[in-house]
Amino acid sequence: MREFKKTAGITETDVVKRMIDYGYHAPTMSWPVPGSIMLEPTESEDQIELDRFIDCMLRIREEIREIEEGKVPKDNNVLVNSPHTLKELTASEWNYPYTRELAAFPAPWIHLRGKVWSPIGRIDNVYGDKNLVLKVDPSREFI
Repeated sequence: MREFKKTAGITETDVVKRMIDYGYHAPTMSWPVPGSIMLEPTESEDQIELDRFIDCMLRIREEIREIEEGKVPKDNNVLVNSPHTLKELTASEWNYPYTRELAAFPAPWIHLRGKVWSPIGRIDNVYGDKNLVLKVDPSREFI
């Protein structure tokens, strides 16, 4: 992923957050190699799911290529703005230079597979790692 940072300003975080828009859980980042992602498909995944995953990664690569070629802005594109939440996608205003369809359903097979919507967009990962905050609804009882 480090090469993408040089050529398009895209980090491993941008890639894994975009994977969420495709319906995949974000993989481990920067371990064991900084600036990388670690993928661990299991033997329980069928060929169709592996093919979808490969398609997802190829599509993300093409999204990066559009940035590298100057077709889309480096600072306002589907990668740096991902993941796209349901609240954001259904809001009255849409202030991005790409379509809601591209943000929410970047591949045709997502309509067939189903979609898991991310409840939140981006957070400050370093702050979150250093400052754990637990928020509990005081009206709930815990045993």
